[in-house]
Amino acid sequence: MTAMARAENKVEAGGTAHLVAALAKALREQQSLTQDELGRRIGYTGSAISAMETCAQPASDKMLVALEEQIGGGLGVFEKARKFMLLDKYPPQFKNFTLMEAEAVSLASYETFVVDGLFQTAEYARALIGGGYPKLSTEKLDQLVDARVARRSLLDRRDTTAMIELIVEESVLRRPFGGWPVLQGQLRSLAEDAERDNVTVQVLPFDRGLRGTHAGAHGSMKLVTTKDHHHLVYLEIEDESLLISDPARVTLLTHRYAKIRAQAMSPDDSLSLIQKLAGEERT
Repeated sequence: MTAMARAENKVEAGGTAHLVAALAKALREQQSLTQDELGRRIGYTGSAISAMETCAQPASDKMLVALEEQIGGGLGVFEKARKFMLLDKYPPQFKNFTLMEAEAVSLASYETFVVDGLFQTAEYARALIGGGYPKLSTEKLDQLVDARVARRSLLDRRDTTAMIELIVEESVLRRPFGGWPVLQGQLRSLAEDAERDNVTVQVLPFDRGLRGTHAGAHGSMKLVTTKDHHHLVYLEIEDESLLISDPARVTLLTHRYAKIRAQAMSPDDSLSLIQKLAGEERT
């Protein structure tokens, strides 16, 4: 990592990273361990421990697990920090929604340009995030990709299963971020997710506008039912986000989403199209 990247990380490191750094250093010193000694115990260099303690390179999820095992003392502080360290990696405009999404009872998304982040493969996410502007450092790109892929845990949540719907414009299934192999991998993954009991995927076809009506013309949206059974709508454009809670506005957007869903292909036909596109040979 370059000196510039380390300096950038120190500035961007969130409160959780600084708290973890302080706790790790205090517990290390309490146990009379040098940075090199702790590093050897958990499979890192002394320099990596130093970088973690100064927030030049905040602890990764893997390091947090190792720290908990070696110096956690049964307190569980590093284990509890994993969730919040992950949250610190998200862009500022997305953080509040991420917590809400992870605990949602139901989630319904309509996407017009890319596959919803919840369903993205690591390769697709890397091509999408890494190809944007302005360019990101390798370290920042890795963090954002890891954070995005980690959102997939909602699909497998065991305590209370989340019901998840996704409607995508057909154009999304044909837009090759990162090249055709990346897109095909993404489509295969999406097809597998569509067959989950708690997931429904539908496609809004190219020619919907020929019918004279297209309820999705206003753009993407996400409808959320929180664990407290509140209904919200999340909108995001050009790195700006809006979380709508006004009941009248939420009702209007919910009705619009319902119309989009009615205009989309059936789940079975949508899955057949996704599978067909995933299997096409392209150069």
